[in-house]
Amino acid sequence: MPTTSRPARRLPFVRNWRVAQKLHAILLVPVLVALVLGGLRVRNSVDTWQAADDAVRVAELVQAANKYASDAINERDVSVAPLLNGDRTSSTVTEARRITDADAVAFDRAVARMPKTPGLLRRVQLVRAGEQLLPTVRAQAFTSQLKGVRTEESYHAIQHPLMEISNELGFGSSNQASFGRTLYAMSLTQAAESLIRSIGVHLLVEDRSTLAPGELQAQLGSFNSYVYLEQVALQEYAGAGTADDMTRLRAALAAAEERGKAQTAQAAQKAKAAGETFVAPPGLAQMNSAIGSGSSAAELAEQGITPDSFFAASTLGFDAYRSIEINLSDTALAGAHDIADDARNDAITNAVLVLVSILVALLLASWVARTMSRSMRQLSAAAHEIAEQRLPATLDRLTRSVPERVDREVEPIPITTRDEIGEVARAFDHVHREAVRIGAQQAIVRGNFNTIFTNLARRNHSLIERQLALITDLEDKEADPDQLASLFKLDHVATRVRRNGENLLVLGGEEPTQQWDHPLPLVDVIRAATAEVEQYERIEVSGVPETEINGPAVTDLVHLLAELLENATVFSSPQSRVRVTAAGLPDGMTMVEIHDQGIGLPPAELAELNHGLANPPTVGVSISQRMGLFVVGRLADRHGIRAQLRPAASGTGTTALVMLPRTIISGAPEPAVDVDSTTLSLAVPAGTLPGFESWDEPSTHRK
Repeated sequence: MPTTSRPARRLPFVRNWRVAQKLHAILLVPVLVALVLGGLRVRNSVDTWQAADDAVRVAELVQAANKYASDAINERDVSVAPLLNGDRTSSTVTEARRITDADAVAFDRAVARMPKTPGLLRRVQLVRAGEQLLPTVRAQAFTSQLKGVRTEESYHAIQHPLMEISNELGFGSSNQASFGRTLYAMSLTQAAESLIRSIGVHLLVEDRSTLAPGELQAQLGSFNSYVYLEQVALQEYAGAGTADDMTRLRAALAAAEERGKAQTAQAAQKAKAAGETFVAPPGLAQMNSAIGSGSSAAELAEQGITPDSFFAASTLGFDAYRSIEINLSDTALAGAHDIADDARNDAITNAVLVLVSILVALLLASWVARTMSRSMRQLSAAAHEIAEQRLPATLDRLTRSVPERVDREVEPIPITTRDEIGEVARAFDHVHREAVRIGAQQAIVRGNFNTIFTNLARRNHSLIERQLALITDLEDKEADPDQLASLFKLDHVATRVRRNGENLLVLGGEEPTQQWDHPLPLVDVIRAATAEVEQYERIEVSGVPETEINGPAVTDLVHLLAELLENATVFSSPQSRVRVTAAGLPDGMTMVEIHDQGIGLPPAELAELNHGLANPPTVGVSISQRMGLFVVGRLADRHGIRAQLRPAASGTGTTALVMLPRTIISGAPEPAVDVDSTTLSLAVPAGTLPGFESWDEPSTHRK
């Protein structure tokens, strides 16, 4: 069974969209995809920026925590000698505690800015627990309530949680885990050095005779443990750090050793100047070994190991480790800042690129759409101009003139692009040229037909003139009234036939062969037109002013009025009268009115006929049905006469108005008022539509 293919279903509302809307709709999908993908990329950049910004705040927290921890254990170390000597109001102790309290405030500010991650919150909570113990530790430091090394180790409750925050570092680095580990190892090394310094000074200052049994051994054990712990922490640092980290550490320790030598030389010079005996202290490692051996303070002093020399030497190591810790913290903070800045710039760049790309795409689409729309509007306007003005004007010139003398060049549509719109423009130009060519051919054909029936009309006209002359001769010789009446009727029929022949000449564009060479009164022109009407006895002429018509217009005006009078008598009751009046107007023109009492015409038909009378149609098949309309329009157009029909004021019948211009009136005065003020000449009563009464029978009631 054969199947028929169905046309693809289309969305009618899409087909009616303008070009700009269609282009925007086409771009909508890729723009949305680009927007989603760009949005995801921007989102990733923003997330990276946020993470990097969090890392910056973590680095700031670690930096504040490390300073807090370092100053806290430094507070402990510098407080050993004064507190063991009973000076609890020492300025050294007070200043150290003030610095620690200031660090606590700075740490609190960093905590307020830090990311609220579970790990950081847990570590801060441990710091808070240690901070709660700090007032008690300070009050009981180096008293009988905290014997042995309990004071030193009590500070561990706050220092160790602060130190462990370093493990949260490392965002964006290639060794994320090891970076925080390196900083933690250095913090552990510094803490061990601090404990060594604190316990060592404690052993050198404290009166061992007051110690409880076994207390000295506990102190020495702790001291040696922390010496060992320092070495373990350094090994951890070496394992976690990079080559640059180790180089930086060796440089810091070498600098500390040089400063130690300088301090030793300065102390020797000072002792020499005072006349005292000076024993140069050994290196820090030898000091730690000697103190850890349990030697007495006197024995250690003989080796140059005193509380001052040991504290100074240990402080150099502490400061060296502290400098490494600060460098790592600063490096972490700077790295986090760089990553955050890069992430921010990347996010901004991606956002700008996405927005600019979409904006450029939309602007480009809008420009292309506007260009296409402008070209298409230009093409549409040109096409409408061709269809409504240029082509009809050319065809009208072809019909009114000799086709060979009319310029048939077609002005191309001013679109020079080579795209599809330009091709359509060239197609319109081709159609325009073909239409003009075909119009010219049709004009030539019509001209040939006009020539044919003009020649036929002239032959008939000659025969009719001969017939009229013969009838006139018979009328002059006839004495029988009945026969004479019959001859008069025959005369009128022949006159009408002659006028039909003259109508053919008008259709052919021919000028009348016989013209008056002198002005003729208007009343005589009206009488001449009345004489050509079969029912002339029904026509009443009254009120005609003493106006004279120029000779060249007399023949055509007689013909025009005869057609109107014939129409008025034929399409009105035989018992009614047709009244003809005329009046001069203030502007110098003359109005002729023909009133009949026929059945009238509908407003729509009146409007159609008025339009045809004001704009005589081209000769065609319809002319044979309304020849009178065409002839009146042609004759009126030839002399600038305005002819119009309107419903009669009495309600029945039709009134024909003929406005005679000053150009055909002999000796017409200059207008006394502006022409625009004389609208009464062709005014139509309110509630009616202007129109023309047909001169010929379109079906059954027009001739």
